[in-house]
Amino acid sequence: MAKQVTTVSDEGYSATNEIRDFETTIDANGEDAPDTLEALLAAYGSCYVPALRVGGQQRGADDLGRIEIDIDGELNDDDKLESVAFEVRVEADVDDDTGEEILERAFELCKVHDALKDSLHADTSFESNAF
Repeated sequence: MAKQVTTVSDEGYSATNEIRDFETTIDANGEDAPDTLEALLAAYGSCYVPALRVGGQQRGADDLGRIEIDIDGELNDDDKLESVAFEVRVEADVDDDTGEEILERAFELCKVHDALKDSLHADTSFESNAF
């Protein structure tokens, strides 16, 4: 199985992404849409939510209820992502030890977390005069 996204930019730094029957825009400058790092952080948080729910079920907290995650991405002097911090809040009453177990398990389950490894690098080809 594979996932496929088509990204198109006719000019400037904004790109439209076609994902199945969906379309989303990302603007590298962050003027007309979320910027690239905001989109990455949103995908990370969106992936971590179901991982938290499954991790909770696997660690005895069957229903976490409402989940909110404040995600902070710190940038270095080159405006590149240097670190990410999650502040996770859940509606359910979960003791600290179980909460830590749920967080650890969620990182094991989160596909975006797994994709942020150094060894994942896009194989790339280039074609000129394509249009």
